[in-house]
Amino acid sequence: MSEHVDDCIIIGAGPAGLTAAIYLARYHLDIRMFDCGTSRASWIPTSHNHAGFPDGINGAELLDRMREQAAKYGALREPKRVTDLTKPDDCFTVTCDDETYRAHTVLLATGVVNNRPEGIEEQLHDEALSRGLIRYCPVCDGYEVTDKKVAVIGTGDHGTAEAQFLRGYTKDITLVSPHGDHDLSDGCSKALDDAGIKRVAGPCGEFAIENGQIGFATAEGRMVFDTFYPALGSVIRSGLAKNCGAKLGDEGCVLVGDHLETSVNGLFAAGDVVLGLDQISHAMGQAGVASTAIRNRLAEKMPLRR
Repeated sequence: MSEHVDDCIIIGAGPAGLTAAIYLARYHLDIRMFDCGTSRASWIPTSHNHAGFPDGINGAELLDRMREQAAKYGALREPKRVTDLTKPDDCFTVTCDDETYRAHTVLLATGVVNNRPEGIEEQLHDEALSRGLIRYCPVCDGYEVTDKKVAVIGTGDHGTAEAQFLRGYTKDITLVSPHGDHDLSDGCSKALDDAGIKRVAGPCGEFAIENGQIGFATAEGRMVFDTFYPALGSVIRSGLAKNCGAKLGDEGCVLVGDHLETSVNGLFAAGDVVLGLDQISHAMGQAGVASTAIRNRLAEKMPLRR
């Protein structure tokens, strides 16, 4: 284990982690950032609601720009996956397989991973995603499906809520169950009926791009749409926070205070791993708050520039 102790280690290099790296490096702090390369921001073909880019920006390009900006101020980014996080004493121990690092503070920006429909090949998924035939965030890109033929793959409360949200953009919405018949409460059924949202039983399968649209098999035969949204939930990457003793919410998100500090002193979290609006702008704002809180915390012990 290295004897060096960083001021802060950032775990995750999506919009939240990279924003934190920029802030903390510009605070002249000694930081290290671990990037396992799986930020879901890299999935975004074009973001049109990120302020300052009126013609939109590709997610991978946005991350590249942020990495370049962080590096300009000396932020050290390492392409490693963190496998464990503990706080055995006043400092944190961050483990990357057989390597360990020490830090006075840690910022978790580990995000979430969307659940994909079963049976869709990775190459097809990625191509469809790049062409806007599969979309995951109606808040981000509902505008892009205005008056188009849209499917939502899901059921229950979550599927119903996503279909209702998208109904504000188009009247041609079909809720497709991923597995057999729908599991809907009377309230969900009424809400769907009132909104004119069609329902089709599953299972879904045999996905393919067909004449510029996305098609798949259902219990009522093959159907084709301009795009579809998987409303299948996500996996929250809060395992490291749990290992370190931080409190989690019922859904697994990391619980934080007003300044994004967890229940563990010196452990902060920002971005989608924290309960809130899963948006780049929100993640970046949280990172700015958390970074400044970290700077102020460290300044209590080290107030002068070294």
